[in-house]
Amino acid sequence: MEGKGKFKSNFGFLMATIGSAVGLGNIWGFPFKMGKNGGFAFLVIYIVLAVVIGYCIMLGEIAFGRKQQRAAIEAYRKLGQKFTFNGWINTLTPLFLLCFYCTLGGYCLKYTVANFGNIFNAGWGTGGVESSDFFGAFITDTVPAVLYGLIFLALTMIVVLGGVQGGIERFSVIAMPALFVMLLIIVIRSITLPGAADGIAFMFKPDWSVFHGTGWISVLASAGGQMFFSLSICSGCIIAYGSYLGKSENLEKNAVIVIAADTIVAILAGIAVMPAVFAFGLKPDAGPSLLFVTLQTVFNSMGGFGAIFGFIFYFLVLIAALTSSVAMIEGAISSFLDEQERRGKKPSRVFVTCAIGVLAAVGSAIVSADALGSGGLPHLFGFSTWIDTFDLFAEGFMMPLGGFFMVLILGWFKPGFIDDEIRLSSSFGSKSFTYFCMKFLAPVFLIFILVGQLNGFFGWNLF
Repeated sequence: MEGKGKFKSNFGFLMATIGSAVGLGNIWGFPFKMGKNGGFAFLVIYIVLAVVIGYCIMLGEIAFGRKQQRAAIEAYRKLGQKFTFNGWINTLTPLFLLCFYCTLGGYCLKYTVANFGNIFNAGWGTGGVESSDFFGAFITDTVPAVLYGLIFLALTMIVVLGGVQGGIERFSVIAMPALFVMLLIIVIRSITLPGAADGIAFMFKPDWSVFHGTGWISVLASAGGQMFFSLSICSGCIIAYGSYLGKSENLEKNAVIVIAADTIVAILAGIAVMPAVFAFGLKPDAGPSLLFVTLQTVFNSMGGFGAIFGFIFYFLVLIAALTSSVAMIEGAISSFLDEQERRGKKPSRVFVTCAIGVLAAVGSAIVSADALGSGGLPHLFGFSTWIDTFDLFAEGFMMPLGGFFMVLILGWFKPGFIDDEIRLSSSFGSKSFTYFCMKFLAPVFLIFILVGQLNGFFGWNLF
């Protein structure tokens, strides 16, 4: 364990953990899913799930990792050999996530570079091309699309190769405050656009029509999937980061801060995106193109300052994507370093990082070459894109399933196992609430989320 490193400070842990939570799930996914699921109604369910499920799992995973001093696989194995399977679910999840996350991160990098070029009217900017044409030309030009995804992956690997303090913590304590400042700049510009009030109303005006009939289950599933993807719970990284945390740090307070910060950033991202979308009469439910087509159209329409705001925005999204991808790959790396140590081998961060990087590179190349379904590649399970295939295994299936087993294990099979760890630094005043949610509410919600996710992916029309 000592060879893997420790966080130097609680602030470093918080910035890294918040960074794992704040990513494309906030900047793109949250506004996009709000747009598809009725705005305010989605926001209400998301906040309820973050409190009821997010808190108990976040606190449980941080405490579990710190007590076991190991990442997911070994942490569950130490608890009991029969629980090891959930460690593997947690560890394999980020490998599926990285396959499409690096491609989207590559898109963010491309748009950061292009908008920087726009500031100087350089030939490598968008060049006055229609946003939809620019995006389509880029993603279908296989070599550049694959290359940008691999560059994004390489940046991620460089950070994690620096270790816990020298790489992850050093990057996070600079990146996260910078991200927040840039987000506020975009929010201020967005809400001052003519017609922005409609976007604010879309987010915050109550509209309960999506709850009619069984529609609430679809909204619940979408909000639940977003919560897991956004908070990075049940993906190995929170347990790993917990194992790097000092014994004197208040776990209850940290769990609240991480969830609150992530939710605030998600709401701010919605306020940054939706008013601009409505101000220019564009669609709020445009999927990936909301980030790369719709918003680029907004920046192109802002005149001379549009390139500056575009660069700030896409650089913001790039940093958010990097902080999350670092956490994803670290969760897997930490588990395999434990495995090396368990087998009597000297843990090698370089070897494990490069091995996982190769797997992620292959997956990212497939997703990039697929070009959101227009690349002509064969697809699995009847999906139209490879993003959907990898997302099915990660967000759709493994994350809620891993969460379901986690609350069963710590809530029913091993109740009280993490209590002494939490009490090392606080009174565990939230114990009654945590265990009520973990034992009774979370399992029920998680079943609905899991079935609803699979229903949405496969179009079973169960509801």
